[in-house]
Amino acid sequence: MYSIGQVSKMFDLPIPTLRYYDKEGLFRDLEREPSGIRKFNDQSIEALRVIECLKKSGMQIKEIREFMDWCAQGDSTLEKRKEMFYQQRKEIKRQMEELQKTLDMVEYKCWYYDTACEEGSEKDLKKDFEKRMPEAIRQCFENAHR
Repeated sequence: MYSIGQVSKMFDLPIPTLRYYDKEGLFRDLEREPSGIRKFNDQSIEALRVIECLKKSGMQIKEIREFMDWCAQGDSTLEKRKEMFYQQRKEIKRQMEELQKTLDMVEYKCWYYDTACEEGSEKDLKKDFEKRMPEAIRQCFENAHR
């Protein structure tokens, strides 16, 4: 069993966030001491791992709550839960493609400004930068401009 403070440190989450998740009904297996102090067991720790994963993938709390409700309903919701994760995978891949384009632009600009600084000017670089790009930077440039 873990205290809310321990869980806060484990996941680097503020205690009020954990209380909010509890208030929203996201922890089905959270135990309480007679004094009302929350105690997290292994099931609630695993639930928090899933909650944080879904949040990072862009899901809203109400959608996560719906998923937790489906879990509580048992096997009759297996297909819904499976489909939800397939949709999240698709969304994460889309986000990763967008981030890759962003990183590629930054990589290109780093090369561009490194080169301009080495030469003391970007005047000549602007004229023929495409010819001077290394192949890896060219690929970044092309992906960033798609």
